[in-house]
Amino acid sequence: MTGAAVAAAGSARLTLLSRAYCHLCDEMAAALAPLAARHGAVVDVIDVDTNAALEARYGERVPVLLAGTPADGVELCHYRLDVAAVARALSASA
Repeated sequence: MTGAAVAAAGSARLTLLSRAYCHLCDEMAAALAPLAARHGAVVDVIDVDTNAALEARYGERVPVLLAGTPADGVELCHYRLDVAAVARALSASA
């Protein structure tokens, strides 16, 4: 799952705001992968340290998982994956 992933028509899009050397980010990405795959969702991973606006907005509060994009997304969880919240969001987008 990378920022280069291309969404198929009608598939849900999640955005994982992350950073290098972040063990919580790695854990959330690993826990999210099978859930996203099961729902056919596309996950874009964005390193907040490469985007000044995102770094200013989220600072040390990463990882953050959004339903949608940083511009229009809704925060589903941060620090730890909330499986129930993500499953609800993915089911609602189906």
